[in-house]
Amino acid sequence: MNAKLHRRSFLESSAAAGAAFAAGSYFVSESGAQESKSLGSRIAVGVMGANGRGTALAEGFMGQPNCEVAYVCDVDENVLNRVSKAVADKQERKPQGVKDFRRMLDDKSLDAILVAAPNHWHAPATILGCAAGKHVYVEKPCSHNPREGELAVEASRKYKRVVQMGSQRRSGPAIKEAIAKLHAGEIGRVIYSRAWYNNNRPSIGHGQEAPPPANLDWTLWQGPAPERPYMKGDVGTGNFIVPYNWHWHWHWGNGELGNNGIHALDMCRWGLAVDYPIKVTSLGGKYRHDDGQETPDTHTVTFNFPGKKSIMWEGLSWSPYGPGGLSFGASFHGEQGSIVIDGSGYKLYDLKNKEMGGRTTSLGEREHFANFLDCIRSGRRPNADIEDGHKSTLLCHLGNIAYRVGRVLTCSEKNGHIQGDDEAMKLWTREYRPGWEPKV
Repeated sequence: MNAKLHRRSFLESSAAAGAAFAAGSYFVSESGAQESKSLGSRIAVGVMGANGRGTALAEGFMGQPNCEVAYVCDVDENVLNRVSKAVADKQERKPQGVKDFRRMLDDKSLDAILVAAPNHWHAPATILGCAAGKHVYVEKPCSHNPREGELAVEASRKYKRVVQMGSQRRSGPAIKEAIAKLHAGEIGRVIYSRAWYNNNRPSIGHGQEAPPPANLDWTLWQGPAPERPYMKGDVGTGNFIVPYNWHWHWHWGNGELGNNGIHALDMCRWGLAVDYPIKVTSLGGKYRHDDGQETPDTHTVTFNFPGKKSIMWEGLSWSPYGPGGLSFGASFHGEQGSIVIDGSGYKLYDLKNKEMGGRTTSLGEREHFANFLDCIRSGRRPNADIEDGHKSTLLCHLGNIAYRVGRVLTCSEKNGHIQGDDEAMKLWTREYRPGWEPKV
């Protein structure tokens, strides 16, 4: 990685943002967010990481009024060309295609970046984006480790940028209604919440060191992560790391807990109205396949919070049947009943398990995109503001840290920091490639 380019782009972008602030071309709302667009103006966004979720983000934001995709960025030339063409076919403006997302940051006309690269990129890209004066929509989880999450919050506040995490259920109409019922006391005092994710994932095989494909810039794909050799798998399509199985390697991913657990845990924390846990217990292992996966495929985590409240998460990557037949969900248990949320709706039960109501609508993705754009124009904080994103993502990090050190964690209720365990706190951050250490 060209560290010199990194520093040059960062400093130039920061200077540009600072000049704009000094010129008085932005205002700060009561919520602390900062606006640079009039209410009816067109917003230009750039997509970082165009495969998978990046494609969905490009399509979703193109479908929003007064929004266009100005850049498509991907380190895989084949993906870059395919998605750039797809965007050009659906909007009047032809997007610029770039491999290095820092090229987007140097464009003062770009309003926001949509970060859909792998997890190890999420917070570093968010921080650099904020410093360059860009608003940021960052896919979940918002960080690869706890310290990055703290820095992402600091960057949003320092540069007064709107930063929304892609936990779209925060904008889902039915789910918002369910959470409002919880907070209004419709099932009494809510004490416990359960979350789960089930799937039937195949083996990823055993990795073999190999030259990276000619279409993939492997060094740029790794970005802030220290250099590792490219590996291909010995089963299926050879997808041992790229494009998806990086999720199951600690160097780049956060396992199923950070991949899908974050969605359910965010709802649990939201519904229980809790912030930081005081005890974290994590059990499980990698039981199903003999392969190169590092993260657990069978995982349970319990979080105890102040006020006698708890959240429990269960992840089974190899067994698709979950509680009530749902592969994904979250349930809330109060003194007068329960509420069960699936992907896009909820059901309310009394203490005799009689269904007393519910609603199903959309997942909330379209509304989530709209909320992000509205906040850029209005200066308000978004539904999944980076501070809430960090608090929910931190649950995933703490669950993984407790699993990796093999013991219960005691945490501060003020900020979630691990207390009395130096070994565990070493996993609060990570080593970075020289020149890529995130700073605010």
